[in-house]
Amino acid sequence: MTMLLSNAIRLPKISYGTYKVSSKNMEELLDVALSAGYRSIDTAEGYRNEASIGAALSRLLPAHSLTRQDVFITSKLAPRSQGYERCQAAVAASLKALQTDYIDLYLIHWPGASGLEPDDPRHAQLRADSWRALEQLLAEGTLRAIGVSNYGVPHLQQLLDTCQTAPHVNQVEVHPYFQQKELREFCGQHKIHVQAYSSLGTTVEVSPLLVDPVVQQVAEEVGRTPAQVLLKWALQHSLSVIPKSTNPQHMRENLELEFSLDDQQMALLDGLERNTKFAWDSRVVA
Repeated sequence: MTMLLSNAIRLPKISYGTYKVSSKNMEELLDVALSAGYRSIDTAEGYRNEASIGAALSRLLPAHSLTRQDVFITSKLAPRSQGYERCQAAVAASLKALQTDYIDLYLIHWPGASGLEPDDPRHAQLRADSWRALEQLLAEGTLRAIGVSNYGVPHLQQLLDTCQTAPHVNQVEVHPYFQQKELREFCGQHKIHVQAYSSLGTTVEVSPLLVDPVVQQVAEEVGRTPAQVLLKWALQHSLSVIPKSTNPQHMRENLELEFSLDDQQMALLDGLERNTKFAWDSRVVA
């Protein structure tokens, strides 16, 4: 299952998220992921696990009779690396850590730069400079697709006003409690694919989404887990997802989404909107 990006690159609908996956467990979990059928891995400079992913894949791909071309890799620029030259250096470091000569999708992780107040006007110039670097790396073939993460409509509009290449992806928090309809509509108008993170809500403790009575009711009706229902809700809204789990059973279940939610069930889930965010709020960044 893939999504076609605006530059005709195919992005798998379901990626394995590696946020907070420790280096010591990486090879074991990627082995489970590849065995289960994952063919897309989401990481970031800021996760500090790119090197463990690269090392694991160098051993696991041959073991699974796969090549680098069979696995879609996404990474992201850390706020500390904003700026033209720093961005270029960060991509080079990610390539080395991941043991690859190209990255399928590379995102600016956050609209702001480290060390500045949220309202500092320098954020805009630094992220514009980072984007110029990504455009160049895209043209060279080092990156197959480029995008952003945690960008709101003002950040996107500013980028679209100055860029040569529009972002192919905007990875943001989306779930029934925080649906970002205005942002999703804007992205749709500009052919920017929206990739959802935190689809299951917070992972700090038991997510309120997973125990929400409506989610549990729909899960019972379709004979699936609440997590599967939340992921399917996102897919039926044309979002791709990056569920993260270190539980092998949950990892497999997160791929088993060959079922449908009917219009009434989708409407029930859509009705859960409460503007509740679980992750950082980028709307404060100038």
